[in-house]
Amino acid sequence: MGMMQEFKKFILRGNVVDLAVGVVIGAAFGAIVASLVADIFMPIIGLLTGGFDISSQTIGYGDARIRIGKFLQAVINFIIIGGCMFLVVKGMNLMKKKEEAAPPPPPTHSHRARPSPRIRARCAFRITETPSSSATSGSCP
Repeated sequence: MGMMQEFKKFILRGNVVDLAVGVVIGAAFGAIVASLVADIFMPIIGLLTGGFDISSQTIGYGDARIRIGKFLQAVINFIIIGGCMFLVVKGMNLMKKKEEAAPPPPPTHSHRARPSPRIRARCAFRITETPSSSATSGSCP
């Protein structure tokens, strides 16, 4: 098998394509959440704190700057994305439980166990003894 055919087989497998779609959708979702935090949540937090802009906060030491505000913004992004993913997984698990909770199909066979053909044949030809004898009359194992 040529390398191109093997690569084509690998790429067209279902889980590779699903993973690629998931990565693209995840990147788009991340951009939406980043915009939500930066353009909506942070200005609202700034209004509530009297004009305090958290995203521009830095801690400086000499020429070095630690952008603590950007880090806090990334933490808020992570919490929102994590919460959304939790809700998605929880919804998927609920759907799976509903599928599993479907009633089983009715049994097609009798609930009584049938004796094997050998036992049935032995019982058909069993000779019963008189009740006065010590053997049981007519019962099959």
